[in-house]
Amino acid sequence: MNKKGILLINLGTPANCDPWSVYRYLTEFLNDPRVIDLPSIARCVLVNLIIVPLRFKKSAAAYQKIWTTEGSPLLANSQQISNAVANELGDEYHVELAMRYGKPSIASALKKLKACAELTIVPLFPQYSSAATGSAVGKALEIIAKQWNLPAIKTIKDFYDNAGFISAYADVIDKNIAGKKIDKILFSYHGLPERHLDKSGKNNNYCYRTQCYATADLLAQKLNLTKQQYTVCFQSRLGRTPWIKPYTDLVLPELIQQGVKNIAIVCPSFVADCLETLEEINIRAREQWQQLGGNEFVFVPCINAHPIWIKALIEKVREQNHA
Repeated sequence: MNKKGILLINLGTPANCDPWSVYRYLTEFLNDPRVIDLPSIARCVLVNLIIVPLRFKKSAAAYQKIWTTEGSPLLANSQQISNAVANELGDEYHVELAMRYGKPSIASALKKLKACAELTIVPLFPQYSSAATGSAVGKALEIIAKQWNLPAIKTIKDFYDNAGFISAYADVIDKNIAGKKIDKILFSYHGLPERHLDKSGKNNNYCYRTQCYATADLLAQKLNLTKQQYTVCFQSRLGRTPWIKPYTDLVLPELIQQGVKNIAIVCPSFVADCLETLEEINIRAREQWQQLGGNEFVFVPCINAHPIWIKALIEKVREQNHA
């Protein structure tokens, strides 16, 4: 019996946290035309002669702060998700995890899924963006197109408003802020250049910013938050071009000026804890908040392999396979 193939794709990670491993990873990542959408020559010069040479050592130092005995947190957390999905789906399915950049590669995962007559591609990005979802799906389809026998392919585009995804995140938030005095919850999403929104079109089914705000509003409803109790912001900007505002690191001093002293930060554009959550938020943003004179800083981890989320993901996969 041919099993149904499930390809879970997350963004990527260096193989190790030493500078040259990070150099190779950043070179692959930032040369993707969906990530830095400039003409090829301009992108090549900018990435390979400016950005990567200037950033790789600093990035390596950041990775070293969060690296564990299991290696990359993103890979370890994503593998836990993959294992949980595989265990629940059983023998009818063959589940493989891949990284868009780094290892395990999409090509290596698809090689293991080659015997499957049906394939569901699941980018692990709640909100759609061309830079993440589009790139992951595009790369998978490019590789599959070279096969002699092509499987029946289905794709999960996003799940920003999925009830199980929202419930899992609400549960994690609730448990982490229980018993604490929190003045404001920040929903901090990974940023994108404004031009990406212009290219995708705003306020439509492909608008990343619209989906981010929708996720925040659904989480607020689930947690019974008023509009005054939460705010949406965007992190991880790169370069000097305008990115989606407001910026997380600039929101923090504004909150201090407003008299806010106790905050919780959650990152609902990620399902698995990674550099952007563990280092950028839990280390750098925490230090910034303390230096600004803030009091409580609650870092809310990602949903990782939360049982409610795993159940929701499995239901989403089964819906696709029976559609």
